[in-house]
Amino acid sequence: MDWNVIVTVKEHGFKKARGFLQEFGRVNKTEYFNVMVMRVDYIDQFMEEIKTAISINRVIMEYVAKVIPLTHTFTFQSPKEFEEKAQAIVADWVASLSGKRFHVRMHRRGFKGRLSSQSEESVLDTFILNKLEQLDKPPAKIDFDDPDFIIAVETLGQLAGLSIWTREELQRYPFLKMD
Repeated sequence: MDWNVIVTVKEHGFKKARGFLQEFGRVNKTEYFNVMVMRVDYIDQFMEEIKTAISINRVIMEYVAKVIPLTHTFTFQSPKEFEEKAQAIVADWVASLSGKRFHVRMHRRGFKGRLSSQSEESVLDTFILNKLEQLDKPPAKIDFDDPDFIIAVETLGQLAGLSIWTREELQRYPFLKMD
């Protein structure tokens, strides 16, 4: 499946959400209840278009729960492979987290009993903190109340996607709803 956006919808909102989102990119159902994925060409443009559409028609948020673009996607067959690929992606963001407050937020769908959201969040948190120490950079701090950054991790079975969001982006795009 070719995707870079995950959307969750509210109860009885699937049809309306799908109709609304189809004007922005290709929308596909998933095997998970009230979850769909999309493929958009330009994430920044998509974010602005969604923001504008919601500001014009607030009713959209009555059936769309959250919309999260993902800058990196991959497949995995095991928890070890998931961790290796996720860490390789997150490694590119480590320098920007130096001296900042952050946390990882994972939403897992599928792979039950083999992959734990809390455990994987902790693995990535530790990886980032250790990497900063290895690079002799100012440490980051894990903060759930007022983070400078949130790293989003979304899984659909053996598919995963990651993105990183600044405090300003989270405020600008309230439909991200990371926590």
